[in-house]
Amino acid sequence: MERTVAARLVFKTVANTKVALAVSVARNPGYASVNESLSVIAGQDQVPLTELADHHGGRVHYMEFAEPTEVAVDYTASVTGVALPEQASLMELIRYVRPSRYAESDRLLPTAYAEFGGLQGEELLHAVRNWVFGELRYVSGASRGTDGAVETLLNRRGVCRDFAHLAIALLRSKDIPARLAAVYAPGLSPMDFHAVAEAHINGAWQVVDPTGLAPREAMLRITAGRDSSDTAFLSTVGGSLSLKELRVTAVVEGMLPYEDPARLVVLQ
Repeated sequence: MERTVAARLVFKTVANTKVALAVSVARNPGYASVNESLSVIAGQDQVPLTELADHHGGRVHYMEFAEPTEVAVDYTASVTGVALPEQASLMELIRYVRPSRYAESDRLLPTAYAEFGGLQGEELLHAVRNWVFGELRYVSGASRGTDGAVETLLNRRGVCRDFAHLAIALLRSKDIPARLAAVYAPGLSPMDFHAVAEAHINGAWQVVDPTGLAPREAMLRITAGRDSSDTAFLSTVGGSLSLKELRVTAVVEGMLPYEDPARLVVLQ
């Protein structure tokens, strides 16, 4: 499989702003080749970047701006082959069954047991996916950056991260380790960065996408973590910025894979 992805961001900072950027594809073992380019320009100057290793093969590029400036980011990557399945450590299985900022599994425990009773394993995974798909409406701009799974359930609408957070919280409520993955998603419409859930079932991290907006088999991991607080594509760790432009593309060579929601799929 060959996938080609690209992202362009333009943002404006205030003075003394520190930025963490997560748009590069995860460097998981198994790919035949990864050819990528990352350019960050402020004014006419190339911005110095510090690359930091994140969880699950993800990479964060850190940069600092002493003066207010407009910054243009251009990233492209061509990835051939598929990644090897990631093995979960015991600590990860513990971490990803705990409640987190945007996946309040403790508060949704009664809902999970009322809706899914004694379901376990694959049956539970598919039931949660289908329930979230049926209960929520995908509405661009419908949610706030502070909304978690509980707020999403009350509002019955959201975007991809909201769908993923609700699925993660429900799965954790039933003692299934679950995490959020930021991905490039060929076939997604409208095209953007995409967020999906991953649940540890049958010894592997299975992809759960309650939006049903793109084939999971073609998705390409950027990073993963407890929820969107760990996976934001652009964040500040000092100062502030305003995003002026965002364009994302993701294509796969040949035909898009057929998406069967009932099939187990791991990110490759």
